[in-house]
Amino acid sequence: MPQSICILRMSAIGDVTHVIPVVLSLQQQLPGVKITWIIGKIEAKLVGDLPGVEFIVFDKKAGRQGYRELRQKLKNRKFDALLHMQVAFRANLAAALIPARIKIGYDRDRSKDLHGLFVNRRIAPAPQQHVRDCLASFLEPLGLEAAPPRWQIPLSESDHEFARTHLASDRRNLVISPCASHTLRNWPAERYARLADHAIQQHGMKVILVGSPAPFEAEYCHAIEASMKETAHNICGQDTLKQLTALLEHADLLVAPDTGPAHIASAVGTDVLGLYAASNPNRSGPYNSLEWCVDRYPEALKKFTGKTVDETRWGAKAEYEGTMELVTVEDATAMLDRWVAERG
Repeated sequence: MPQSICILRMSAIGDVTHVIPVVLSLQQQLPGVKITWIIGKIEAKLVGDLPGVEFIVFDKKAGRQGYRELRQKLKNRKFDALLHMQVAFRANLAAALIPARIKIGYDRDRSKDLHGLFVNRRIAPAPQQHVRDCLASFLEPLGLEAAPPRWQIPLSESDHEFARTHLASDRRNLVISPCASHTLRNWPAERYARLADHAIQQHGMKVILVGSPAPFEAEYCHAIEASMKETAHNICGQDTLKQLTALLEHADLLVAPDTGPAHIASAVGTDVLGLYAASNPNRSGPYNSLEWCVDRYPEALKKFTGKTVDETRWGAKAEYEGTMELVTVEDATAMLDRWVAERG
C-alpha cells in the first residue's frame, strides 16, 4: 500500500470541497499515510489547515515562475502515488513535475487537454456520475474503497463568532450567494429580490446577501437590495472564506446558482436551494441537496441546442444568454415553500 500520496487539485472551490472526503478516507484507510496536496492560492484559504496534510500552494497567475517554484519545492521528493484530479492543461504541466511511481487520472471519456499522457492508471468509466463521486473513485485504482461523503472544514471560534454576529437567533436565516464565476450562470437580480421579499413576508426569514469583494458581485448585491420591498442584510465582500463557511454552517438555508458556496454549504450540512439551468445539478449540484434544486437544465438544452440530456455529453453546459431566465420566480418560491413545509 502507498505510504506517500500527492493530490493535484488546484481549483475551483466547489471541486476542492469534494476532495476533502478523499483526504479523510485516505487517513482512515491508510493510517500514517503522508498526504501532500497541490492547491490553488484562493482554495488554500478554505482547506489549507486540514490536519495531517502538507499543502503546496500553486499560484496559476505566476506563469512560468509558478512552475519553477513548484519544481524547486518537489526537488528530491518521491511519491508512491499521484492523484491527478484536474484535466486543465496547466495542471498537466504541473503533473509532469511531480515524481510519482503511480499516476492516477480520469478515464478516457472524461479526459481532455492530453491528460492521458500524464497518467499511467485511470479511474473506471462511470457515465452520468456526480463530480463528488468521480473524485471519490480516485482511491479505487490503489485497491482502496471509494471515499464516502464525509466532510471536515476547520473553523476557529472567531469564525463562528462572526457568523453569530450576522445571523438572527429568533427566526430562520436565509443566505443568498447570487454570483457564480461564470456570469451566464447567474439568475437576474430582480428575481432574487422577489424571492427574498417572499422569504421575509411569507416565512419571516432574515435574508443575508453574501459575495466576494469583486466589484461585480458588490454591484449585484446592491441591485438585489434596490429591487426589494423589504430589507436584506448585505455583507457582500465583508467575510473571509472561513467566515462564510461558519455563516453557512449556522444558517438554515442557502440560495445559490452553480457556485462554490453551494458546495461549501452542502459540506457543512446546510440545505441549498440551487438554481440550475446553465449546468446539470445531477453532475455538479450541491451533493446533499439535489432534492432542493430547481432544475431547468433539460429545458435549456432543448431550447438552445435542440438536444435532450441523453443526447448530450454528460457535463455539457448550457451557458447562453437568457438560459437562467428559464428559472422563474414561481419555481424558486414554490421550492422555498416546500422546504419550509418539510423542514419546519
